[in-house]
Amino acid sequence: MDEMLKFLDVPLVKIINGVRRSGKSTLLSLLADELKKRGIPEERVIYRRYTAIGTPIASDSVSMYQELKAQAGGKGRCYLLLDEVQEIPGWEKVVNSLLEDDGHCIFITGSNSRLLAGELSTYLSGRYVEIPVYPLSFDEFCMFGKTKGHEETLDNYIAYGGFPVISTVDLDKQAAYQIIYGIYSSIIIRDIQRRHKIANLDLFSRVVDFILNNMGRTFSGASVVRFLKGQGRTQNIEQVYDYIRWLEEAFVIYRCQRYDLRGKEVLATQEKYYLSDHSLLYGLKGFRGEDVAAVVENIVYLELRRRGYKVYVGKLYDKEIDFVADKARGMDRLYVQVCRSMPASSDREISNLRSIKDDYPKMVITLDKYSSDNLDGIRIIPLERFLLEQ
Repeated sequence: MDEMLKFLDVPLVKIINGVRRSGKSTLLSLLADELKKRGIPEERVIYRRYTAIGTPIASDSVSMYQELKAQAGGKGRCYLLLDEVQEIPGWEKVVNSLLEDDGHCIFITGSNSRLLAGELSTYLSGRYVEIPVYPLSFDEFCMFGKTKGHEETLDNYIAYGGFPVISTVDLDKQAAYQIIYGIYSSIIIRDIQRRHKIANLDLFSRVVDFILNNMGRTFSGASVVRFLKGQGRTQNIEQVYDYIRWLEEAFVIYRCQRYDLRGKEVLATQEKYYLSDHSLLYGLKGFRGEDVAAVVENIVYLELRRRGYKVYVGKLYDKEIDFVADKARGMDRLYVQVCRSMPASSDREISNLRSIKDDYPKMVITLDKYSSDNLDGIRIIPLERFLLEQ
């Protein structure tokens, strides 16, 4: 909300994007309430929700434009809050006209990155700003449950994830994972299969399965092709990359590229992929204790993104740094290693960070709540404390 209000009355289209059921519609509704509290007349705050079944007021761009023009006509500058606009073909032309010709303040939400930034860039080059929305952080999860600092709260966050619908009701794991699987299925059907006309859903599901099993590990499209071949399935590498890109566009996964710290360049191969919420892993595969280490890494990755960092996997000679997190074009940097617990017989996490010869902050984040220390300037911090720090 703070980010949204920062751009209030700035002549840009504000794009609020993120995975389905992450709270975008609720944010728009809260924004409408905030605008009215600030004294903006109710008739100048126009909220519209465009869903697949949707409101009957618009089924195409022409009727969408006519309806909004009629609602805003003669009222001066209005605040247009347009939810899930990608459901209306040609919506980007409508938004362009309403901004250019009428100067309205426009907020839009959507659940597909290509349909938002990609198509808007054609009509509104340089005149839009993206505000990412993620499922609940641990701090927000605590606020939803009115608790903070309890060990079982972190355990519950790890087990249930951050989708708001799960955090507002008391569910056992089986019921929660059924809801999460339903969220995933709706994304696949509405945002991927229908849009891209996937004929072989079984093959697509096998690619998803590979990504889940390799969350937090580097791999390439060729790795996926070899995996499918081992299962008696053949698929060309271009189709595999299409599947991965469609999952990215629907905010199911995020790509984390590798960064060569020595050459100071982003590498084009062997990326890692993380889920928009770690509960998707459980929703598809059930809760498994062996996944916890990867889940903790996923949680840290998303938290760094929430805090405004661009996040990479670091490469320094033959060593890997879990995360190189950059802000302000590399002027604000943080190096992070993540582990389930600090191994008593190995200093790998520390030695990898020691090999970086600059003065940016370095930390190891661990699930072990008693591992709090500072070694040669490298901070050892429990996951819960990291997640709750401002």
